[in-house]
Amino acid sequence: MLAAITFGDSLPGVNLRHLETFVAVADTASFSRAADRLHVVQSAVSAGIRTLEQDLGTELFRRTARGAVLTDAGTALLPEARATLAAAAAARDAVDEVRGGLRGTVHLGIMQTMRAPAPNPAALLATFAHTHPLVDVQVRHGGGSLQMAEQVRDGRLDLAFISAQDSQAGLQLTALSTQPVDLVCGTAHRLAGRASVTLAELAEEPFVDLPLLWGTRTVNDAAFAAAGLTRRVAYEINETSMLAEFIRAGLAVGLLPKSLVVDTSGLAFVPLRRSTLAFQVSIAAPGARRLSASARALHDHILATALG
Repeated sequence: MLAAITFGDSLPGVNLRHLETFVAVADTASFSRAADRLHVVQSAVSAGIRTLEQDLGTELFRRTARGAVLTDAGTALLPEARATLAAAAAARDAVDEVRGGLRGTVHLGIMQTMRAPAPNPAALLATFAHTHPLVDVQVRHGGGSLQMAEQVRDGRLDLAFISAQDSQAGLQLTALSTQPVDLVCGTAHRLAGRASVTLAELAEEPFVDLPLLWGTRTVNDAAFAAAGLTRRVAYEINETSMLAEFIRAGLAVGLLPKSLVVDTSGLAFVPLRRSTLAFQVSIAAPGARRLSASARALHDHILATALG
């Protein structure tokens, strides 16, 4: 069936609203969650998908007990649907710009914790809203940095603040701030009074860290691997203040920039010696996909504000 389907520069007879519904179901893997996202009743979502499947002559989803799963045809359609919706949005943006009122929706991913010297997302969005009141910026925390990077690549997010030291395929990354990463341990720990430590001296320590795919965890793991060392992450926690509690209690040590720790009582921060470990916050934009005018405006505003 898939071989009979051709998705070229256009999808004749296909309604943009049906494509939007299709993408919502694909993103959420659920007809009910897609309905919530689109602010419509579930029956409207089901009807839209049935119509789209009839127009294309193929099934796009398998309905299972666990949700809606893309078929091979649905998987082939998804990037084309995103591209078509993006092109339609760009056309609307072009008309709006001529009329003098930039409008549209921007999906922005943010990290769980961002403190100075990293940009303040709330302050950035407040000043952006003042100059672009017709642009609707929808903010979400889309998981770890690698997960949000993937969402920018495939169009679920337009832009995202992520932690990444290295270039990422399919993304345009602009570094906004960089901070050193320190060993964080309890004040009673054997290394608390040291002027500095090496990664080799930490190899036998139990660690508390953020989950896999989060930016700081990825950088920390890569640093140990590059040094030919292994470490034991005894505790995985997705909230930085709780990381500090585990360290403060003497259960583990951590590798964090000082800015991410609000309450530093009972903690010691020891610089790392002969290490390039750093916490870098970047704004990620798609490398191959054209941003809408509203997303470009927000991207430019972030760069101008954060980099001066």
